[in-house]
Formats: sequence, C-alpha cells, structure tokens
Amino acid sequence: METSELLKKVRHIEIKTRGLSNQIFAGEYHSAFKGKGMTFSEVREYQYGDAIRNVDWNVTARLNHPYVKVFEEERELTVMLLVDVSGSKNFGTHLQYKQELITEIAAVLSFSAIKNNDKIGVILFSDKVEKFIPPQKGRKHILRIIQELLNFEPESKQTNIAVALEYLTNAIKKRSIGFILSDFIDTKFKDALTIANRKHDIVALRVFDQRETSIPSMGLVKMVDAETNEFKWVDTSSKSVRQGYEHWWNNHTNNIEQTFKKCGVDYASAATGEDYVKPLIYLFKHRGA
Repeated sequence: METSELLKKVRHIEIKTRGLSNQIFAGEYHSAFKGKGMTFSEVREYQYGDAIRNVDWNVTARLNHPYVKVFEEERELTVMLLVDVSGSKNFGTHLQYKQELITEIAAVLSFSAIKNNDKIGVILFSDKVEKFIPPQKGRKHILRIIQELLNFEPESKQTNIAVALEYLTNAIKKRSIGFILSDFIDTKFKDALTIANRKHDIVALRVFDQRETSIPSMGLVKMVDAETNEFKWVDTSSKSVRQGYEHWWNNHTNNIEQTFKKCGVDYASAATGEDYVKPLIYLFKHRGA
C-alpha cells in the first residue's frame, strides 16, 4: 500500500473509532476492566458514615480531630491485543475484509484504553509471533498500531493461537487484559488459553464473514485454502456437500464457544459488514455487571 493511501486509511479509521470510543465505549470499558486496586489520594475530615478502618490515626492525633484516608481506584492497566494476521484475514464478502474489521475493533479498544490511562501493546501472530509492539500510551502509538494492522505482511499464512498465548504468558510479567482478535480457525489452543487466563484476564473476539457459515449452490467451484494455498474443486450443487459444510461450521463454532466457557474466558463475535458496536457493548456490560 502506498504511503499516501495508507495515511488516508489510518486517518479514516482514527476519526471513526476515536469517536466511537469517546461516545460509547470509554465508560463501559472503565466498568468492564477494573484497575489493579485502590491507592491513597488524600485525607479529609471524618464524616458520619465513614468506615472506622479508614481513619488516619496519625493525622487525627496531630490535629486532635478525626480524619480519614481517601482512596481512589488505581486505573492504569496494561492491555495487550493478540491479533491474528494469518492468511484467512484476507477473506470478506460484505464490502469488508476480516482484516479491516479486526483493525477497527483494535483501534476502538486502543482509544478506549488510553482514554482510561492504560497502556496498549500488540502481538501480531500467524503460526508464530510475527511482531511484538511493547505497551505504551499516546495517540502516536495507537496510529502506529493502526498502520501496522493495515499494512503488515506476515512471513507465514498459517495459524497457531497457542503460540501467541504462550508468548503473552512469558513476555508480559504483570497481569494484563489480553484481547485475542481472530477468526479462530484453529482448535489446539485450550491448554495455552487456560494457562494464560490464570495469569492475565483474557477476552476472545471472534471475527467471521457470513459467507463462511454456508456454501451457496454455484455448481463446480475451484476453492483455495488461504492458509495452505491448496486448491480443491467443490461441487456446490450437491446438497450433501452444502449440508456437510454447514454442519462442520456449526460444530466448529460450538466447540470454540465451549472452549471459552470451560476456560472462563469472556467472548463476543462480530461479522464483516455488520455492526460490531452491539456485541462489544453487550460484552462490556456483562463484565461490568
């Protein structure tokens, strides 16, 4: 992608997602992802109803009048985006590729994070960790993240979610919020997810395209696997072929959702070309309840 075109796209995504973050997500995000604890802010005179445990006895003795300690939530968190950049990200039939949807969601989460004074970092992965962007704050940092997501070319087209989760577990020492943005065309990540979720707070965001859920009748069609580059002729006019694929998709979706539940991981799904605001807000409200 040419530099001028890339900057134009980055700016467009910034305007759209920053507005969403400011208007909708920041409050829900704050409620959904709690800070590390409470930190001392100031002392003030005791008021009826204040907890006795908060009395500052040193100040009370010095001034001969009861004073209490005031605490506030220690907000700063580290947020890590684990972004799937494998070959299947380039699929899309509703005027949007999965990669573009992932980029928008990542941008919304990033702007929500820095609005709440949190650091944001990124792990780009295929079947290996392709790139690690350390957590930082600030608009320039987010614009760099958006630019990478739009223009990054991975070395591999295949997927291994476990590798990214293991990297997060080992590389980020402090407890963080980890968002996995992927289509989850992978099945061997349950153990890594369980371990990662014990150390960090993992949230799964599944991105898909409606055309992936079923195959229309179009006769004999040559199809290619985006991750292996393997070609295969498929007779889509065959009812059994279409039903077999739909069964596989539904079974795969059910297995992924059961994996999230068993691992205690909150999750949401969003389809290309559709509104991703509702599932994200529902997820945030569910967590903040």
